Amino acid sequence: MDYLTENIDSLNQKLAAGTVSADELLQASLDQIDAHKNLNAWITVDKDAKPDADLDFKASKLAGVPIAIKDNIVTKGLRTTAASHILDNFVPVYDATVIKRLHKAQATIFGKTNMDEFAMGSSNENSYFGLVRNPWNLDHVPGGSSGGSAAAIASGDVVAALGSDTGGSIRQPAAFNGIFGIKPTYGRVSRWGLIAFGSSLDQIGVLTKRVRDAAEVLNVIAGPDDHDATVSERPVPDFTAALGKDVKGLRVAVPKEYMSDAVDADVRAAVQKQIDALQAAGAIINEVTLPYTKYVVPTYYLIASSEASSNLQRYDGIRYGFRAKDTKNLMDVYLKSRSEGFGEEVKRRIMLGSFALSAGYYDAYFMQASRVRTLICRDFDNIFKDNDVIVGPTTTTPAFKIGEEIQDPVKMYNNDILTISANLAGLPAASVPAGLSDDGLPVGFQIMGQRFDEAHVFQTADFIECSNKFYQQKPAGLED
Repeated sequence: MDYLTENIDSLNQKLAAGTVSADELLQASLDQIDAHKNLNAWITVDKDAKPDADLDFKASKLAGVPIAIKDNIVTKGLRTTAASHILDNFVPVYDATVIKRLHKAQATIFGKTNMDEFAMGSSNENSYFGLVRNPWNLDHVPGGSSGGSAAAIASGDVVAALGSDTGGSIRQPAAFNGIFGIKPTYGRVSRWGLIAFGSSLDQIGVLTKRVRDAAEVLNVIAGPDDHDATVSERPVPDFTAALGKDVKGLRVAVPKEYMSDAVDADVRAAVQKQIDALQAAGAIINEVTLPYTKYVVPTYYLIASSEASSNLQRYDGIRYGFRAKDTKNLMDVYLKSRSEGFGEEVKRRIMLGSFALSAGYYDAYFMQASRVRTLICRDFDNIFKDNDVIVGPTTTTPAFKIGEEIQDPVKMYNNDILTISANLAGLPAASVPAGLSDDGLPVGFQIMGQRFDEAHVFQTADFIECSNKFYQQKPAGLED
């Protein structure tokens, strides 16, 4: 079984016809994971997992299909670590809502993918369980924080994976790995059971090789949930209905800030080629401006770090997770457990967030960032009055080398400058492959839509995929 040439529909047809069994599919995934151990894309794999006994291939296209789960989404009875030492022995007693829905669809859940600790990072070098390598070039990062899920798709371990996106953590690794990744509208998918980083920014999404596969998974996991008050009550449309539609007349905005000289020339060229293809097919291309783009990085990191400092208070060495040894009193337990249990990047963001929320600085930092966030949202609202989607590069560069930026937090944070805005504004956004750089590394094409308008995002992404057929290419690093 070569997952790189398969998709959910083709697997469903094979399963329904009896030419392959669900057990054989699962074994194929396990074999691929063993073959790609050098990527370090997985943290926990349950080799004793079994597909459902009575699969209904007509009722669910996901029946019997192995799905990878990012390790910050809780899974009952299956270790969930958030790639942190402080949770390295944590086994949840319940399933996240998205996991319940995948189980109901009879998908096979068998393993958890590597990530930046607590989803804090842009390179997957911040994991307690070691860095993940990019299947296109093993000396380069896969992006973060969903780097394990992205590498698992790009290398053909599975055809679909769940990730989470707080500031680009699905789209950036999707771009770096040459696959498709979508962050739906904030409120489209329940966050119940997602280990919280930034509660007003976090969103569960999907990574796949093919656009249709992501639409089919999103059909299953989206929708209202009594456990999450932030989830919209809006009915969930059939996202696959947007695929294959003509883009003639589609109004496409291209922010000049996204195509500036700050973006690598190879990236700009690959993205411009896709914009030209849209225009040639009848789309209306409009150059626009997003003046607050230069403020998105400090705005995001103040808000995200503040929410992280609050959310991570619960890890104290008392209730569950790692507890330091040789402690003399209660304060010792708190201090040593958190100091030893959290990695450097997590501690850095907790400290930044605690400072921004502290007395005397709250108005100057957190409140000011919140005001700028409102202005960023207004920018997008104005553009969407006359446009259906906003497009541009997903990242300013292709995947950088391992170790190249890890010692410079500010440089690492700036990697997210093109993806952060969608989270601040709660917009649906996706990355679809645009081509390869001169160095043979994938380039991502980002598409943002209006709130709850994933349809135009899928429509545009499907056109780009059908136009360049990048999915036919195999990562060069797998040949090593």
